[in-house]
Amino acid sequence: MACVGSGICGVGISNAHCNRHSYYLNKKALHHKLNNTTSQLLLFSKGKRRIRAAAEKESSSMATEIAGVKVINNPPDSKLADLGVRSWPKWGCPPSKFPWTYSAKETCYLLKGKVRVYPDGSNQAVEIGAGDLVEFPKGMSCTWDVSEEVDKHYKFE
Repeated sequence: MACVGSGICGVGISNAHCNRHSYYLNKKALHHKLNNTTSQLLLFSKGKRRIRAAAEKESSSMATEIAGVKVINNPPDSKLADLGVRSWPKWGCPPSKFPWTYSAKETCYLLKGKVRVYPDGSNQAVEIGAGDLVEFPKGMSCTWDVSEEVDKHYKFE
């Protein structure tokens, strides 16, 4: 696999070809945000010549757990669809700080915003933001410190 532009890997493109056209590709490439599970075709053109490079990105979603709070950064659309996230109720709030206790397990998907959650009894904060799928355990008490307005889908179980 050869590199196209800055860090995008393509199939069937020689390094020499990449080096000759790197300036062009950096300036004129169509930028696509690759989601976590799909391959996309990136098309680059220079005059009548078209270069096709298939670019595939492996799943970049990363799961972490701190003090019982599970966070998946940028889960694949297929996972969100399987969970039915888009049909869950929505909730939002402006920047603020408040205590919260979870009387049931909550799973939420942040559409926008930034939050630091400070679980009681833990010396670590959990940072969550837009694109994160988060699971809070039943019975957990914490403090939410919202630094950017939050909009999220949520579900209690």
